Amino acid sequence: MEFIEELKWRGLVKDCTDFDGLKERLKKQAVIYCGFDPTADSLHVGHLQQILLLKRYQLAGHKPIALCGGFTGMIGDPRPTTERKLLTHEEVLANADSIKEQLAHFLTFEGENAAIMENNNNWLGQMNLLAFLRDFGKLFNVSYMLQKDTIKKRLDSGISYTEFSYTILQAIDWLSLYQKYNCAIQIGGSDQWGNLTSGTELIRKVEGDNAEVFGITSPLITKSDGSKFGKSEGKNIWLDPKRTNAYEFYQFWLNTPDADIVDYLKRLSLRSPEEITELAKMMEEAPERRDAQKALAEELTLLVHGEDGLAQAKRITETLFRGSIKGLSADDLRAGLADAKKCQVEDGILLIDAMVNAGICKSKGEARKLLQQGSVQVNGEKETSFETKLMKADAFDQEFTIVRKGKKNYFVLTF
Repeated sequence: MEFIEELKWRGLVKDCTDFDGLKERLKKQAVIYCGFDPTADSLHVGHLQQILLLKRYQLAGHKPIALCGGFTGMIGDPRPTTERKLLTHEEVLANADSIKEQLAHFLTFEGENAAIMENNNNWLGQMNLLAFLRDFGKLFNVSYMLQKDTIKKRLDSGISYTEFSYTILQAIDWLSLYQKYNCAIQIGGSDQWGNLTSGTELIRKVEGDNAEVFGITSPLITKSDGSKFGKSEGKNIWLDPKRTNAYEFYQFWLNTPDADIVDYLKRLSLRSPEEITELAKMMEEAPERRDAQKALAEELTLLVHGEDGLAQAKRITETLFRGSIKGLSADDLRAGLADAKKCQVEDGILLIDAMVNAGICKSKGEARKLLQQGSVQVNGEKETSFETKLMKADAFDQEFTIVRKGKKNYFVLTF
């Protein structure tokens, strides 16, 4: 299966300016770029498809450019409904440095097809208003720009000139990369189609009709239940371990519904089509084993968090699944129970009182009943005595104690 045909099989091709021409161009090494605006200090799993697409091109022998929008990030690509919050130049540049470091985990920067990191502040930051209007603004017809989906959707609610001009800036990015690196291909999500075509038009107007450039988009990842991909209980799943730890990241993929997992494997796994087909078959035959989910969770956690992160995620998952916290370190528990209900208690408090104060039970009577039934564990040990006290000296790192009610309800009590 040819590379571009495999991308189609994986569901990674939506629109292309010239599919047959691109297919022919990819028979020899090409330079491909994708842009990432640093509107936060971390990328999230919603960016993974494009990051991994760059990696796929590199593995196929092509040269990827990861472009960080140190300049365009101060404007932001137009949202479908509202204006973006404007960041300061210092905030954007700091975010850009963080994102550059993250992208370096995915791409190889050595060898014949070594990846390139660029920042569009390097050229847009040096441009004055006169150059922008005379050299580029004059090449864009307003009627043409109004037909762009991202702009058209905002006409009724209103769009500022700042965001209206974004498509011109992104087109200048591609022109700059074309002139500097002979970058012939730009990839992006389907919402970037208007910006990609603006780039092809600008390059041909400046460089001539013989300039061979191609824009190709991939469908945005969606969830079968209609909820937004990339969030878990309302929180973004980030690629920065400080924002989303390895266990939370692993669990996000492990909990993927059966209806979505094969699509996610095709788009996000670097496994071969044959391996993915086999995993799909295993899911149909024994969905309760969750082999497909485990395979994707392990692959992506290893990629983002490394071997130590994957080992920790699997260790916490397996231990908590058995209903025990024995064998877990304080750091494991902080990661695995990051979303557990927390309450501060005093050193030496009776367990019964702590259970009421923390909302584990509604009354002392209910707490006593649970203790009698053997339904309470403290730091992994069953407790039945009404006289048990919680001591700071016995806590993990002398900071927190874990109380479990029933089989799966964990509570973190801090001193």
